[in-house]
Amino acid sequence: MKKRNLVLIVIAAVLAAVLIAAAIVPPVTAKKTYASASFGAYKHVFIIGIDGAGGFFPNVDTPNFDRIFANGAVNFNVRTEVPSDSGPNWASILTGVSYFKHLIHNGSSGEVQRDSSTKYPTVFGVVRAAMPETELASFVNWNNVNYGMIETDINVTEHQNSDDNALTDNICAYFDEGNKPAIFFVQIDGVDAAGHGYGSGSKEYADAITTADGYIGRIYDALERNGLMEDGLFIVTADHGHKIEGGHGRFSKREQHTTIAAAGKTVVKGGTLDALTRDRDIAAITLFALGVDKTSRMSARIPANLFEDTAGEARNFYKDPLDGIISPVMWVVTLLTPQR
Repeated sequence: MKKRNLVLIVIAAVLAAVLIAAAIVPPVTAKKTYASASFGAYKHVFIIGIDGAGGFFPNVDTPNFDRIFANGAVNFNVRTEVPSDSGPNWASILTGVSYFKHLIHNGSSGEVQRDSSTKYPTVFGVVRAAMPETELASFVNWNNVNYGMIETDINVTEHQNSDDNALTDNICAYFDEGNKPAIFFVQIDGVDAAGHGYGSGSKEYADAITTADGYIGRIYDALERNGLMEDGLFIVTADHGHKIEGGHGRFSKREQHTTIAAAGKTVVKGGTLDALTRDRDIAAITLFALGVDKTSRMSARIPANLFEDTAGEARNFYKDPLDGIISPVMWVVTLLTPQR
């Protein structure tokens, strides 16, 4: 057993060294493809976040997810940030940088607010600077997103409701009233509650994802009947998964792997986003779709196999050296971690 462990450690060290070397070298092929027709092809980006759902959508009954993304691009093995908690990951999804840059966690996001002077703005802040008059909105169950992540002084329409069904009612009413936001962010919480209470191997957890799928369908249908999907990019994602027995924050695939699914007029039909896709890449995707250049500090990228006319960008860990070292090591740790 000791000999086997030694072999695993040696293999892990070699893999880590190779990945670190690849990560810290500036990618010479990473060119922005902003001549692409997909750059600025959308007027609206809708990000539907299902807290705690990880990459489990294919494992349960999700008829709405299946119909919406039948001609979309997906990846159910997207890497989360370390640690695999809500604060670090929703913040990375919105800012396009690693946790080691924004340093927003579950505690701080409920206590400390940010304004437009922040070093790492959210996509809301970047788009507000580029489009001063556009509507922006965030409807959440977990108010830490609105309170401690989105800048306080950029005029984002914010709403919080601790009941996911009522929150979905509020969302549908918002669109039926004629609102047309450039960015619309949603955080639904029931799956995470089921994960903590029963674990990701439970019927209760699977049922919670099916229930969330119903909310996804209702939101999408509201967008369709109001004509917003004609120029809309629809994204479903999650911040982390759960261990079989419940809980997250560590290194197993069940916690660390999550979902990005995208549907829109220039999205690759049946596409599988490349293996280097991270949840933070949603920030780059959002800005690209709206025709807004990402900030120089973002390490988010456009994955391959997402837009029909856009090559994927190389992973640019060199913008975040600490993440460039830690992330490859954590990939290896995840491979060696018992999958519970």
